[in-house]
Amino acid sequence: MNGSHHNRCRVMIRDIVLVRQPVSMCVPVGYTVTLGVRAEGTGVLHHQWFTDDLREVTGATEADLTVTVKKTQLFVCRVNDQFCNWVFSDWVKVKVLEVDRSDLPVHWLGEPHIAVSPKSQTVQKGAKVTLRCTAFGIPTPRYHWYRNGQQLDTTGDTVQIDSAAAEHEGSYLCCISNVRGERWSEPVDIKIDQPDILPPAVLTATDKVALLIGNLNYSHHPDLMAPIMDVHELANLLQQLGFRVMSLLDLTREEMLAATEKFIQLLDRGVYGLFYYAGHGYEHAGRNYLVAVDAPKPYQPENCICVQRIMLNMQKKHTALSVVLLDTCRKWYNQDRIPSCIMPMGPIGNTVYGYATCEDAEAFEVQDGGRSTGIFTKYLNARILQSKKVTHVLEKVSEDLDRDPLVTGKQAVEIKHTLKEPRSLADPVQTTGHTRELRLRDVCWRQANELPRRKRLMFLCGVEVDVSFSALYSNVLVAFATIKTTGARTQDCTVTLRSIPAMEDIFSGPGRSDEMDSLILNNSENADCTLRLCGLQKLMDSLVIKVELHYTNVDSNRRQTESQQVDIGEPLVASCKLYRRIQAAKKKEGCAQTMENILNHRPLQHQPPAGPRRPFTRKAECTAKNAAARSNEPEENDENELQGFLS
Repeated sequence: MNGSHHNRCRVMIRDIVLVRQPVSMCVPVGYTVTLGVRAEGTGVLHHQWFTDDLREVTGATEADLTVTVKKTQLFVCRVNDQFCNWVFSDWVKVKVLEVDRSDLPVHWLGEPHIAVSPKSQTVQKGAKVTLRCTAFGIPTPRYHWYRNGQQLDTTGDTVQIDSAAAEHEGSYLCCISNVRGERWSEPVDIKIDQPDILPPAVLTATDKVALLIGNLNYSHHPDLMAPIMDVHELANLLQQLGFRVMSLLDLTREEMLAATEKFIQLLDRGVYGLFYYAGHGYEHAGRNYLVAVDAPKPYQPENCICVQRIMLNMQKKHTALSVVLLDTCRKWYNQDRIPSCIMPMGPIGNTVYGYATCEDAEAFEVQDGGRSTGIFTKYLNARILQSKKVTHVLEKVSEDLDRDPLVTGKQAVEIKHTLKEPRSLADPVQTTGHTRELRLRDVCWRQANELPRRKRLMFLCGVEVDVSFSALYSNVLVAFATIKTTGARTQDCTVTLRSIPAMEDIFSGPGRSDEMDSLILNNSENADCTLRLCGLQKLMDSLVIKVELHYTNVDSNRRQTESQQVDIGEPLVASCKLYRRIQAAKKKEGCAQTMENILNHRPLQHQPPAGPRRPFTRKAECTAKNAAARSNEPEENDENELQGFLS
């Protein structure tokens, strides 16, 4: 009987679980810090803190250790119960800096505080260069270094250059951050002293920014397939050229205006700006209009976006190069109308239009087995990395397309430009003298492109699941769940993901998901479950990922479920809060609309299955049956209305 009672008591003993680990930190010498650990278990738990080489800290037998530090040390805490169970916390490092702390705030809470700033230097070619930026912080801050606006691989507090060369010259910045805040160092310059060698004169950009929009799932017009791959591949290529890229799929008119407004805000003097659109469109009176996914049939002027208005506002920012690339149709509404010319552009030069097709003609996409592509973008992506004048690149694209038998006599590239200089999309970025504008642009761009951090979840049954994320587009996020370890008493483990609120997967319909799935597989890292989250621009609050673990309990042989939630905030473009501009516009128009209405603005439409390689038009149906031709001819968008949106 006693043995039986003893066994029952042992079954009730829980393993010790650490629910909060101590954190590493960086503090000034003589600073008093508190390290803490929290654990759960059976009965009274005992604590003992240790320092380097597992030497006990005298009297440190509480969950919290308060100590005045004089040198850099490592600490760890052991937690045990009366049943001889024990567990150690993570080792943490308390880094002590012997530097001036006089400017440290009296009521400092642990936010990053720069203690050692980097210094500008002029050195000889081949010399050794060291830049150091050190900060106090609780927890220990993370460091991200930038040269000429481009992030470096260095993640510590020091940049070490063993042999200085021309490519190391430029402006350096360091971003220091932890959970309590973010700080930026003042920009410093590294100059290579080469008095006898004059560098060749090259054209440069102060920054490069691109907005890519692909509309494919239309509510009232034929759906398209190619923008999925076209936008994704072009975004990757532009990033290789040093562009900050925002890529978006399936936008309503208000969302297109909000995204374009954000894009215009990122432009400034000397910047290279590139706008790309793939989807339905048309031309009227020498102006090009882009059809939003919520445009009715027939669509009206207020349902579309005027491309020339976008270019005008790009020019107003005094960009060094403004490029608009349109993979869309240019059919006229009124076939009897005399074709008009593009309105002359202002005296500000360096503007380029690259049209997939000529006036009153259609642009085509090809479905070849399991892959779809716009014919214009196919040849554009093949040439865009070339270090040639941008118009010369487009001329090569035109020649390639002319040789394609699928569109012979149907589609021909048209190029219009006012280039004054031989500028190339591959020109280098030089930020000297523009560091303030660069920092503001960098913060805004990183806000729309920062991924949620990877999370390791520990379930009560002992199973560990990794939750990670990948951005296919700026408004399409994929969550991955991977079972890393299984518990001793679990088997047949599976994991599922869902979001709160539920985000519509616009690519889950028949014939819709194959190409999107191929992109996910390239980033999945053998995940056990994936969740595709589309239309992030519609998100108005934090997004929560619910992770459900299903397993068979070895003892009871029953299926059981445990769940945890991961709050990822407002990821990617959701952080830009484009909906605020949309709400303001709708309030002005007196058209209030709920989030549910926006998220469910269209039913999924069936796509024809991928078949033999053949072209499909990107022309939307623009006239209703039995309607008068003249009454359906769209006029230009309201200039005053658009001026307010994009100026």
